[in-house]
Amino acid sequence: MHVGAVFPQIEIGSDRAAVRAWTETAEGLGFDSILVYEHVLGADPSRHVLTGPYTHADGFHEPFVLFGYMAGITTRIELWLGVLVLPQRQTALVAKQAATLDLLSGERFTLGVGVGWNQVEFQALGQDFRTRGRRFEEQIQLLNRLWTEELVDFDGEFDTVEGAGINHLPNRRIPLWIGGWADPVMKRIGWWADGWLASAGSVKTAHLPDRTGNTEGLRNRFKLVEEAAREKGRDPAEYAERTRVWGTAGVTHAFLGTMGYDFTVDQHLSAMEDFMAAYRSGE
Repeated sequence: MHVGAVFPQIEIGSDRAAVRAWTETAEGLGFDSILVYEHVLGADPSRHVLTGPYTHADGFHEPFVLFGYMAGITTRIELWLGVLVLPQRQTALVAKQAATLDLLSGERFTLGVGVGWNQVEFQALGQDFRTRGRRFEEQIQLLNRLWTEELVDFDGEFDTVEGAGINHLPNRRIPLWIGGWADPVMKRIGWWADGWLASAGSVKTAHLPDRTGNTEGLRNRFKLVEEAAREKGRDPAEYAERTRVWGTAGVTHAFLGTMGYDFTVDQHLSAMEDFMAAYRSGE
């Protein structure tokens, strides 16, 4: 089982020493990866109808810049972006940022992407919230071409590239995971992705694997992924390997999240230490 730690964005603050202490502790304790969420803007709930949990009061570091810093103070731990709101960003720029980060971190980067829920962010970033699903599907295909072809010709509904490339290309195909829960998301994962990032909220809502071992809801999600993969001629075994934890449901990665408990920096560090000690004692 791959065990990562969720960077507690909204509580860690902007103190560089705190960010460094958390990052170095995560690597020192033996976590496999750091998972970072993203939001460019937070909106005022008194002026907007928001369907997600975050507002203007929640602080988020820009993930590519944050990972550049983290990569420079670590040597082993992987860097997972889970998830980048892809349709509100420029596709070619994301391809370039991801390729640079993967190269300079020593191929430690995994890009998780999703369609997003904050219409205020989309408006401020100059993108149409209503077409985000179609744009997302086109972007996935363009990203993969920009990462693998020196020169790309692409004429899509949302992006046009004429005989251009991102040089430098990454040395590998950057792992691409998709976050979300709806049926269209499951199909996109089967069509194009290397894996599925399910949030804690999704797991709780669907009553997914708990101490009783109930995995039916998760199994149903995986069925949609596997059916979509076969539609595109993909082998589901490429990305759905089974493991001992939630193994019967197909889960391969787990991330410890301490965000949302109003912890101090020291309490976040202690929680990570306690978790890893307990996890290792059960191996």
